[in-house]
Amino acid sequence: MIHKDQIDGYKGSPADLAAAIGDLKYDALADFLTLLATKIAKDGTKDRNRGRIQLATSLETSAQHLLSAKSSMDIAWKISAPYMK
Repeated sequence: MIHKDQIDGYKGSPADLAAAIGDLKYDALADFLTLLATKIAKDGTKDRNRGRIQLATSLETSAQHLLSAKSSMDIAWKISAPYMK
């Protein structure tokens, strides 16, 4: 796998991408964070299997932090959902 500096087909800046993701409803953002955490955890597993222990541990920790952020977004959604149109 080749890691890239840009997303294929995406013309905006990283700041634009972050703003677009940040503008998602909190439940959709929580789903996105779960998907991202899952992808990064899979990368960590692959690196662990290749003997890259430090890298794998860092990726696994990152995935855990993303899942923690997802839990916070779940709470934000529960708070805000009654006020959504």
